[in-house]
Amino acid sequence: MIHARTRSRRVGLVAAIAATALIALTACSSSSSGDATDTGTGAPESSGPALTGQITVLAAASLTDTFDELKTRFEAENPQATVTLSYGGSSALAQQITSGAPVDLFFSASAATMKTVTDAGLAAGEPDTFAHNALEIAVPASNPAEVEKLADLSSSDVKVALCAEEVPCGALAKTVLAAEGVTVTPVSLEPDVKSALTKVELGEVDAALVYKTDVTAAGSKVKGIAVGDASTPTTAYLAAQLKDAPNAEVAAAFLAFVLSDTGKTTLKNAGFDVD
Repeated sequence: MIHARTRSRRVGLVAAIAATALIALTACSSSSSGDATDTGTGAPESSGPALTGQITVLAAASLTDTFDELKTRFEAENPQATVTLSYGGSSALAQQITSGAPVDLFFSASAATMKTVTDAGLAAGEPDTFAHNALEIAVPASNPAEVEKLADLSSSDVKVALCAEEVPCGALAKTVLAAEGVTVTPVSLEPDVKSALTKVELGEVDAALVYKTDVTAAGSKVKGIAVGDASTPTTAYLAAQLKDAPNAEVAAAFLAFVLSDTGKTTLKNAGFDVD
């Protein structure tokens, strides 16, 4: 009987040890499995190598305020990348590109000026249309000439500034005036829309045909008067990366940023029409 009890106790002890070992093994396995899961889901995903270096961007003058903001935000997210922006009339910018200037990206205020670049075989792929803009009449805040509508610009008593016809805002003004049957004799033809707007801000002219986004950007300095209706012609903005972009990686990233939801929202807030 004594031997039987001893054997029984030994069997129970062995079973207890085996059970304990099994529990420890299971716990270890669960811990290992949990660690692996945490590593797979909790660790931050790799964002890839940082964008580095500088890009040169040529953009229509009417994009100045919007692109200054986008540049600031892009560089904040990519501190090792630098965006150098140069603004002007789209036709003059296109000429710089076709003349061989080392440019990464071109943002044009019309399809016609972008075509100058694509026809020369300098664009890397098909340009993206990213916004549209319409004309408004800009007058000084006090509106001394009492301009109320487009037809008022035909009066010889009203001094008007227009963009030169080779510039997108000038080409659009010509189209809109012709469609409305209004003849205007400008006292000044400006190289870009910002220059035309400045004439109004300084009181050098009574009115200018500029983009509605430029009127918005000017704030209380000028007053805007709507032109036409929903059927009135507008201008399209196109973007293209250049085939020989010196920094293609950063250029592609900035272009994607402009075309992103962030870029679209920024453009909308500035008054551009964005799909």
